[in-house]
Amino acid sequence: MVPDVDPRWIIHHDSRLIVLDKPSGLLAVPGRGPHLRDCLASRVQATYPPAVVVHRLDRDTSGLMLMALDADAQRHLSRQFETRMVRKRYECLVSGLPEADDGLINLPIARDLARPPRYRIDPDAGRPSQTRWRVLTRFADRSRLEVEPITGRSHQIRLHLATIAHPILGDPLYADATSLAATPRLCLHATDLSVHHPDDDRFIAWHSSCPF
Repeated sequence: MVPDVDPRWIIHHDSRLIVLDKPSGLLAVPGRGPHLRDCLASRVQATYPPAVVVHRLDRDTSGLMLMALDADAQRHLSRQFETRMVRKRYECLVSGLPEADDGLINLPIARDLARPPRYRIDPDAGRPSQTRWRVLTRFADRSRLEVEPITGRSHQIRLHLATIAHPILGDPLYADATSLAATPRLCLHATDLSVHHPDDDRFIAWHSSCPF
């Protein structure tokens, strides 16, 4: 039996959509097999049966995730993601100290068929992918970044930052052994999400404080 959604995760709820603060370690949608049935979408649907996923977060990424409560709202919101009208921001802790204060990573991404579920940089077969980043704080051996994905590829932030030699701490797929062991979780959190509401097209924003 799938558990109900924790009411503390509900950031916003109205007649058309729900915004949730997904914990790290919980799938966004069901995986393959009955042992991976428990996920944020299933928990929300147990309480709100019409709820449908609009976008996803990786299992180990925490933070803001949006679900629609009817088919028209899903189309309206999905179109905003497709046309890059949605504003998304993340915070993360990465290994090392970037020389620049900010930058743009523009590297195409494709599935790594030899090492699933990983992705890889592929200039020939990869899909165009861009990530903006900005240093918030530098520490002795790590940095806190604000990250804004322009495109929305799977594993984009994680792979892009690892490719420029600043892997996210706690990343089991792309971090080196030292960066992986530095924290007990993937230090990537979706802090800000802004969309045009399907009712009246007003621009509405939500924020989730970074837990690490």
